[in-house]
Amino acid sequence: MNKSLTAALLSLGFVSLGFVAAGSTAADAPGVPALPAAHPTLPSTATAAVLAAASPASAAIARAWAYTPVNRPALPTVKARAWVRTPVDAFVLARLEEKGLAPSPDADRATFIRRATLDAWGLIPTPEDVHAFVNDKSPKAYEKLVDRLLASPHYGERQGRRWLDLTRYADSDGYNADGTRPNIWRYRDYVIAAFNSDKPFDRFVKEQIAGDELWPDRNEALVATGFLRNFPDEINARDLNLKKQEVANDLTDTVSSVFLGTTLGCAQCHDHKFDKISQKEYYQFQAFFVNASWNDDVKALEGPTRAEWIVKQAKWEEATKDIRAQQDALLKPVIEKLESDRLSGFVPDTRTSITKPEAERDAYDRWIYHRNLWTLSGRTRNAVADLKKKDKDGYAKYQALEEQLKAFDAIKPQDPGNISTMSELGHSDAPPTYVLFKGIYDRKLDEVQPGFPALLTSAKPNIVPTATSSGRRTAVAEWITSPDNPLTARVFVNRQWAQVFGNGIVESVSDFGKMGVKPTNPELLDWLSAEFVQDGWSVKKLQREILLSHTYRQASAPRSEAEKIDPTNKLLWAFPRQRLEAEEIRDSLLEASGLLEDKLGGPSVFPPLPAGTTAPNRNFWITSDNPHDVNRRSVYVFIRRNLPYPLLDTFDWANPQIVHNKRDVTTTAPQALALINSDLVYSWSKSLAGRVIKEVPKGGDAARIARVYEILYARQPDAFEKTRLLAFLESQQDVQARQIAAGKKVNLPDGFGVAPPLESEVARLYKVAYGRAPDRFEQAALVEFIDKQKARETRWATAPNPNYDPVALASAAAAANAAANTPPPADDATSASDDSLRNDPEAAHAAAFVDLVHALANANDFLYRF
Repeated sequence: MNKSLTAALLSLGFVSLGFVAAGSTAADAPGVPALPAAHPTLPSTATAAVLAAASPASAAIARAWAYTPVNRPALPTVKARAWVRTPVDAFVLARLEEKGLAPSPDADRATFIRRATLDAWGLIPTPEDVHAFVNDKSPKAYEKLVDRLLASPHYGERQGRRWLDLTRYADSDGYNADGTRPNIWRYRDYVIAAFNSDKPFDRFVKEQIAGDELWPDRNEALVATGFLRNFPDEINARDLNLKKQEVANDLTDTVSSVFLGTTLGCAQCHDHKFDKISQKEYYQFQAFFVNASWNDDVKALEGPTRAEWIVKQAKWEEATKDIRAQQDALLKPVIEKLESDRLSGFVPDTRTSITKPEAERDAYDRWIYHRNLWTLSGRTRNAVADLKKKDKDGYAKYQALEEQLKAFDAIKPQDPGNISTMSELGHSDAPPTYVLFKGIYDRKLDEVQPGFPALLTSAKPNIVPTATSSGRRTAVAEWITSPDNPLTARVFVNRQWAQVFGNGIVESVSDFGKMGVKPTNPELLDWLSAEFVQDGWSVKKLQREILLSHTYRQASAPRSEAEKIDPTNKLLWAFPRQRLEAEEIRDSLLEASGLLEDKLGGPSVFPPLPAGTTAPNRNFWITSDNPHDVNRRSVYVFIRRNLPYPLLDTFDWANPQIVHNKRDVTTTAPQALALINSDLVYSWSKSLAGRVIKEVPKGGDAARIARVYEILYARQPDAFEKTRLLAFLESQQDVQARQIAAGKKVNLPDGFGVAPPLESEVARLYKVAYGRAPDRFEQAALVEFIDKQKARETRWATAPNPNYDPVALASAAAAANAAANTPPPADDATSASDDSLRNDPEAAHAAAFVDLVHALANANDFLYRF
C-alpha cells in the first residue's frame, strides 16, 4: 500500500494499529450459596455415596461445589419482572439488583441480527436479511430469526469449528515430519453434521470416546473416534514404548479436560498439588485408554455397499493374483532389506515386541507391532523407488506388470476412500497399566486397574469386554454421560456461555477445580445444566434459550455508573463487545466481497499463502487450483501443524497442538498490517467495490457508501461519517490520478471497464459451448483473456478494426497459437492498461473508491461484534 493511502486512512481513523481490546480480568466472585432441592429427573446417588465416605479427603470432596450433583434451583425473585423474557434473565437480573445495577436497554434490531448471525454462523448477515428482520413487525420476529439461524448448515460450521478447538484437530501429524493425514477431514465433517442435526450431546460424547466399541458397523461412529486420533504424532519415532505412553497421556489428559473440566494431567508425575487426585488415580483413569490404537485405512463403506465392494474386490484379486505375486517377488528382497534397516533404528525394547512371533504377542506387543506396521505403511512405495534407483531391469519388469494389471481395471471396484479411526486391534485383552515413577515411562511401580478418581465419583466402572475390544472406553463413556456425573453438563453449558458472552460463568472453562475461577452465577449454571439434560442434551435448545434471553439482547454501550460497581462487566449489565475471531474475519470479508463459497464438507483446501511465506518443503502447501476451493470457509482450510495459515494465525486462531480451551484476544500491530497491506485482502476489497458499483448503478457516491455500510456494518452511515467519507473519496481521487499519470499500477474494482455487451457475449459463448452460464471466476478469466487479446490486436493492427468482435478474436487467437504451437508474443498488458487509463478521471475515482472500501473493511466497526 502506498504511503499516501496509509496516511489518509490513519487520518480518518479507519485503520487501527491497535484494535480495541475486549478482554477482562478475573476477580473474586460472590460466595457460593447453598443450592436448592435437586431436580426430580436428576438422580442424586452420587451425593449419598460421597457423603458416606469416611476419609478426610472425601470430606473435602463433599464440600466442593463443582463435584456435587446438578440441582435445578428455583427462579429467583426480582423487582423488574417485566425485563425477564427467559429464565436466564431472572438469574442475571437477580445478581444485578443485588449490586444496585440495572440492565442496559435493548440493542437496535440491526445490531442484534449482526450479533446473532456472527454468533450462530460466524458470518455477517446480508443486507437483505437485516432489512427483513428490522421490518418484521410480528410478535415472534426474534424467535423466527433465531430458529432460522439454528436451522442453517452454517450453524454446524460455526459450532463445529469451536468444538474442533478442543479436539486438537489438524490435517497433519506435527513434530518434524508433519506428515499429512489424508482422511481426518471426515472427523471435521462428522462434527459439523452432528451440530447441524442436533445430535444429543451424550450420544456425541459416546461416539467420540467409544464409537468403535458401541457401534462397530457404523462408519459415523468409527469416524467419530477421530477425537482420540487427533493427537500430534511423530511418524518416525524410534522408541515406540515411549510413544505408547505419550499417546496414553494425551488421551487421558484430553478426555478429562474437554469433558470433565478437570486438570487430571497435573497428577501424571505426583499427587495433584491442589485437587484431591492422586497419581495412582491418574493411571487408573489412563487404564481405560491404554489399548486404544489407530487405524487410518479402514474402507469408508458399511452395510450392503461394503459387502458388495468386498465381493468385487475379491474377484479382482483372484483375477490378478499371479501378476501381483510376481510383483511381490520382485519387491520382497527390497522390502526385507529396507525393513531390516529400519528395525535396527528402533530401541531394543521396541525391537523385542516387533520381532516376537504372532502367537507369542500379548496386548502390549500387539500395540507396538501394529504401530510399526503403520509406520511402515509406505514400504511398497519406498521399495518401488529403491528398485528404480538400484535395479533398472527389475524396475522395468515391475512396470511391465503394472501395465498388465491395467487390463483388469474394468472389474476393479472404485476405491471408496479410507477412514481414520481408533480400535483395539480385534482383541478383548488390554495391556497392564502401572503407576510411573515421576511419570517416567520405563520406571514402573504398582500395577493398577481402570477406575474413576474419588474426587469425581464413588462409582465403579462397569466394563463388559466384546469379542474384539476390551469395553473399557465404553465404560468411561457411559460414566461421563451419566446424569449422575455433575461435570459433563456443567462443563459443556459453561463452554457455550463463554462462546456467546466471551467469559464463562466459570471463567476457567477447563478447570473446575480448586485453582479454577469461582463461578459468577452458580445457580444459573446449574439451572442451564439441568435443563440441558432434561431437554435430551439438545445443544440447539440450549443455545436458543440463551439467544432469546433479554440478557443477550442488551446493547453493548459503556455505562460509567455500572463500570464503577462492576468494571469488567462480569454480571452482564451490558452485552460484551468482542473482536471477531480469526475465521469470522476471513469468512465475513469473503461474504462481503461476494466470493464466499457455500459448499459443505470434503477434503481440506489450500488458499494462497501471502507472498514471502516459506514452507519447510514444497509439498507442505500446494495452493488449490480451483478458485472455488480457495474461497471456501475457514473451517475447511487445511491445518498444517507446523505451518498455520498466516492470516488466521495472526488473529489468534486455535493452536492444534493442544486442547485449545479459549480463544485469545491479542492486540498487535501485525494484525492491522496483515489486513491493510495484504494483497489478498485488497483483492477482496476490489471485489466488494465491484459488487457495490454493480448493485448501485445510480445514486452516486453517497448511495454507494451507504451500501458498503449495509454490507459491512448492517447499518447506515450517520451524517458525519457520510460527509467525512465523501471528502476522503474526493481527496483520494486526486492521489490516484497522480498515480495513474505517473504510470503506476492502481487497484480498480472488479469488473471495471468491462462493458455490459462483453459480459453478454461471454455468457452467450458459455451457453453455446457448455449449455450453462459461466460462474464469476470463469467470466473474469475469459474477460481478462479477451482484454489481453484486444491489447495485442491494438499493437499489431495498422488501423482500427470497426468490426472488432472480442469473442471471435479470442477464439481465433487461441486457435492460431495452438496450431502454431508457439507461445503468444510477450505481453505487457498491465503497462498498456495503465497507459490507457491516463487522463481518465473515472478510473481515478474507481481506484479511490476501492481504497475507501478497503479502509471500511479494516475498521473496528467491522472487526468487532457489538
